[in-house]
Amino acid sequence: MRPIDDAVCPASSFSAAEREAVYHAIMTRRDVRSQFQPDSLPDDLVTRLLTAAHHAPSVGFMQPWNFILVRNAEVRARVRDAFVKANEEAALMFEGERRQAYRSLKLEGIVEAPLGICVTCDPTRSGSVVLGRTHNPRMDSYSTVCAVQNLWLAARAEGVGIGWVSIFREGDLKEILGIPDHIEVVAWLCAGFVDRLYEEPELAVKGWRQRVALEELVFHDGWGQQGR
Repeated sequence: MRPIDDAVCPASSFSAAEREAVYHAIMTRRDVRSQFQPDSLPDDLVTRLLTAAHHAPSVGFMQPWNFILVRNAEVRARVRDAFVKANEEAALMFEGERRQAYRSLKLEGIVEAPLGICVTCDPTRSGSVVLGRTHNPRMDSYSTVCAVQNLWLAARAEGVGIGWVSIFREGDLKEILGIPDHIEVVAWLCAGFVDRLYEEPELAVKGWRQRVALEELVFHDGWGQQGR
């Protein structure tokens, strides 16, 4: 183990240009469905994205994630079939015009994107008692979501579009990909180059839902207390 004093470095702030780049990636990140180009992603680029994901924070430094890279067209077609089945179930949960609006939305790009990334969480990786998970058993899942966000922002900086598809029965994905029972499927990500993105989130552009004003979501010193 390195001495603590040798393991730290100055916590200097970023330059103005560096800060702007970080915020630009955050503000222009989009959930991509239909803008994918067919070109394969180079292996070194995929490695950079996965390295960014692997440097996400994780409670207890448990690093519970795995990444299944799916390029095979037949496998991706099976995944899309699983989506189609679940998506029809989801449509029936809405009523009237909302159901019609739901069915008009394109909610995946599984076969259009050249790469699928299935992100999983292994709750057993650090044993049964994990620092920071002692009172909240979901912390491993939350940590894995941080890895997804890291990957997504790195992809934005690389000109790569990411689409998170969540409308699946987990058991279907596990069967297709041979995932063990104790492993949690956190995300299926469609990944590919894009040359254009919506200026606002697609669901906002298409009228499904608008961004909530930040001031409505910030409380001070207790629930529901707005303003100081």
